[in-house]
Formats: sequence, structure tokens, C-alpha cells
Amino acid sequence: MSQPPLPGIIKRTDFSKIQSTIDIPDLVEVQKRSYEGFLQKETDSERRAEKGLQAALKSVFPIADFNSSAILEFSSYSLGTPKYDMRECLEQGMTFAAPLKLRIRLVVFDPQEKGVKNSKVLDVREQEVYVGELPLMTDRGTFIINGTERVVVSQLHRSPGASFSHDKGRTHSSGKVLFSGRIIPYRGSWLDFEFDARDILYVRIDRRRKMPATILLKAFGLSTDDVLKMYYPIEEIRATDGKLRRKLDPDLHAGLRSSIEVFEKGCKD
Repeated sequence: MSQPPLPGIIKRTDFSKIQSTIDIPDLVEVQKRSYEGFLQKETDSERRAEKGLQAALKSVFPIADFNSSAILEFSSYSLGTPKYDMRECLEQGMTFAAPLKLRIRLVVFDPQEKGVKNSKVLDVREQEVYVGELPLMTDRGTFIINGTERVVVSQLHRSPGASFSHDKGRTHSSGKVLFSGRIIPYRGSWLDFEFDARDILYVRIDRRRKMPATILLKAFGLSTDDVLKMYYPIEEIRATDGKLRRKLDPDLHAGLRSSIEVFEKGCKD
């Protein structure tokens, strides 16, 4: 007895009189082959190429603690058997996925030899760790997520780099031109910098709520003095004999005009 088709699949009947001489190609072969290359499920861990999931995991490891007294090293990964088949996932609203496990190696060094090359290894432990469920692709090139079949749609990826633009005076009622800039990294969050009508610089992370750009700079470890030194020239003013004295810097004071008369010391004119 033949098995009934999966839910959502229409059984087609062919009424043509002329038999087709050319078989219809598998239109989702490219997608299936691409995902198979991403998982490399049937390939031994020692023979896996540096691509897909293997390359993504190796780019994260090794992970060291703050004192560099312990390091987590990636050894290999394995995909288990799905707990539910495709039919059960479609009928019960579940995700068709397989458990992903990583074989991790923990290397513990002697804390007394911190910063020393070739530190003494105190202990090495290797264990298989469960990470989560990884969705699997069906024979039709789809994924079953919460009981619904979904497909991956290709999108255009913005090239990494920095770009600058302005609103041509259309945002503010005064017609003032507001400038903005965007930093697109190869991997990570987008940064959008923009000026408001009062010339205050703001930043957005992943197009979320804007905040003063100084908060981002301070999050990078810069102090208020560091930010001021970065954007403003420094003048040294000394208080001696009840007077304020400062050194004239030709580069700093070029093009400026004093509001009072300045006399050279010892000159009567």
C-alpha cells in the first residue's frame, strides 16, 4: 500500500498523450547541494573542508578566559538523528531539526606562569557538549519551522565599508543640511552616525534607537578627556604671579585676531 502524500503536497495527474523524452531536472538540486556542503554531515570530522559550519566554528575557537589560564579548543562536531520525522513536524507544529553536538577540549594552564610562553599544562579535558537543534533541509529544499514549511530566499549583501550622505535639507524645517555616515563591517552590527539640527552627533546600532556618539566612544574604553583630546586642540595655561599665561601656538592661532592690544614685554610702544 502506497503511503499518502505529506500534508500540503498536491498529487498531480498527468493526462498527456505524448510521453516526455527528457526527464524534468531537480530544480532544487542547487539548494540541497549547497546545504549538504554547509553541514558536511556524511564526511568524517578529519576530512571536512574549511567551509560552512566547520569554518564558522573554527573562526570562534579557541576561546581563552580573562587571565589566559584556561582555553577552550574546538575538536569536531556531530549531527544526531532527528527526534521527529517530517510528517510529525508538519502535523504537530514542530521544527524538523537534528541535535548539534561539539567535541570541546579544555586546557588548563598553571596560573603562576601567567604570560609565560609554553606555560605548564595542568589538566586537559575533552567532552561532547550539546549546543542546540539545527534545522535540516527536506528533500524538497525546504525547512520545517514550527510546523510550517519555509524556504531560504537569497538577498543582496551590502559590501563592507563606510559611506557618507546628507538629506539635502529635506528633514528639518529650516532647510539645514544634515550629514550622516554608515559603517558596514564584514561581520557584526551596523553603525549609523548622524547630526541633528543643533550639530550634535548621534549613533545608531543596527538602526535602533539613537544615542549620543560619546556613549559609544566611552564604551570602547575612552574617558571624557580622551574624547576631548581627540577632537579639540590642547592649550596649556599656567597661573603665575596672579596672572594667566599660555604659550602661543602658530598653528593653533593662525588667522585669529586678538580682541585686546598685546604688547611685547619690555616694549614701551
